[in-house]
Amino acid sequence: MTPITRIFDFPLYQLKTYNLDKALTMKKNGKWQSTSTQDYINQANAISRGLLKLGVQPNDKIAVISTTNRTEWNIMDIGILQIGAQNVPIYPTISKEDYEYILNHSEAIYCFVSDADIIGKLNAIKQNTKLKGVYTFNDVANENSWNEVLKLGEDNSNQEVVEYRKNNVKPEDLATLIYTSGTTGKPKGVMLSHSNLVSNVLDSEKRVPFDYGKSKALSFLPVCHVFERMILYLYQYCGVEIYFAESIEQMSENLKEVKPNVMTAVPRLYEKVYDKIIAKGTDLSGIKKALFFWAVNLGLKYEPYAANGWWYEKQLALARKLIFSKWKEGLGGNLDLMVSGSAALQPRLTRIFAAAGMPIMEGYGLTETSPVVSVNDQRNRGFKIGTVGRVIDNVEVKIANDGEILVKGPNVMQGYYKDPDKTSEVMSGEYFHTGDIGEICDDGFLKITDRKKDMFKTSGGKYVVPSLLENQLKQSRFIEQIMVIGEGEKMPAALIQPNYEFIDDWIERKGKDVKKDKLSICSSQIIKDRIQKEVDEANQHFGKWEQIKKFELTPDIWTIDDGHLTPTMKMKRKVIKEKYKDLIEIIYRS
Repeated sequence: MTPITRIFDFPLYQLKTYNLDKALTMKKNGKWQSTSTQDYINQANAISRGLLKLGVQPNDKIAVISTTNRTEWNIMDIGILQIGAQNVPIYPTISKEDYEYILNHSEAIYCFVSDADIIGKLNAIKQNTKLKGVYTFNDVANENSWNEVLKLGEDNSNQEVVEYRKNNVKPEDLATLIYTSGTTGKPKGVMLSHSNLVSNVLDSEKRVPFDYGKSKALSFLPVCHVFERMILYLYQYCGVEIYFAESIEQMSENLKEVKPNVMTAVPRLYEKVYDKIIAKGTDLSGIKKALFFWAVNLGLKYEPYAANGWWYEKQLALARKLIFSKWKEGLGGNLDLMVSGSAALQPRLTRIFAAAGMPIMEGYGLTETSPVVSVNDQRNRGFKIGTVGRVIDNVEVKIANDGEILVKGPNVMQGYYKDPDKTSEVMSGEYFHTGDIGEICDDGFLKITDRKKDMFKTSGGKYVVPSLLENQLKQSRFIEQIMVIGEGEKMPAALIQPNYEFIDDWIERKGKDVKKDKLSICSSQIIKDRIQKEVDEANQHFGKWEQIKKFELTPDIWTIDDGHLTPTMKMKRKVIKEKYKDLIEIIYRS
């Protein structure tokens, strides 16, 4: 079989190898609707033919913005790429000003969007761009539908031109511009070639155990993020049926309907799943509650490969039968593997879900590395808690003198679009400077210790690693989000967004005299004292110079829409500092 060298080779490989009836499945009008591998390819060809009739040339940029992952996104992706144009995915949740910046910076000439909300934002700025046309996946009154482009492509008389264009796409050609969600400054357009992404799929495949041609996956991480996008190509390569979740809110219901074998997520989502499970356990009583928390405490001591000995394994088998089997059932019943990326995963979550028979394999990567650099794998003793696994084949990692992780390989980007200066800042020869601090353990596992740019010095000259403190504190059910501050100040402190949902329940259960509104909770000394206990307990894990001496509670919820978080749920530290500069003044100046 012809080797896979370009992204659009994946569906063709799937057709020859697995020919799935349900390659891509999404819910429409309350019913799951499937697209076969053959229909996927046919519709991608129709889109290619339609785009040619719209005058799309090689290297033209086509933007795609979708609120949820969906079949149409993948059809558009292949349709764009196989005529030598480039797909520019844009996060749906960013501001209309960022839409305008990305569309102009990329010089996109057409844009395909999912729904009325996005078209509303887009219409406010499209006159300031070079867009020749905008098409919607959902039917939106007075807007052009993507079906018009499919209809243009029904006439297959120009299929020969599509084939000619396909044959002229080289592996090293640019495939996509992915604008980083960026915790600081303007988004940068990461240039990834066909070869960057294809090599990453083929080299990552060896680390993910699938039942080829039979497994099911649930997809809900934004496909505009390179992690989920690469995973979707990997699923296609391995003959995995892909189901698109309706939304994060519907995820629980979708898991039960689809019963997937695998899913990918960011750590924040696994934290929320765990918190919900624990909340249900807290509501139990008597022997049921005792058994539940016996199993949880056992799970939190989990070590892979029976390292805890035979007696622990005996107890674990019982816990799995009595308690953890119900957890698994609640997530569909067939979930054998979860993958985590984008941010650090708390080791307690790695332990508890592995104990429950649904291991989370944490990996590491960046948009600039297509993205996977390393990933854990339960097979061949390739799973080590607290690490991001061993480096994948054909990728090389070295640790610089200052501890920074440097990456070299076929997955490393071509550079930042129209920005040679920023490109040269992060490249030394063939090595990409990740900005992350880490170490390679004796047994070859990569461990991330911090973001280089997030570390800070107090006025006393002591270094503080905020992510270590934050991850420790986020284990508290009273705390939803936390950001450690203190650069140039006499001591570390924290801004905390309380977990209002949990605190409301706690007030009721404990009969506390606190009103259940956000302002009352933030000003309540009872709540502050209770959170102080959580902070005191966490501080015991750190040196005196690192410990959080003061904190303030924020009365609003940190969200993507309000700018606190990037679309991948990372904190925008500069934005948060600016939003809460009055609280910071109280901490350090009062």
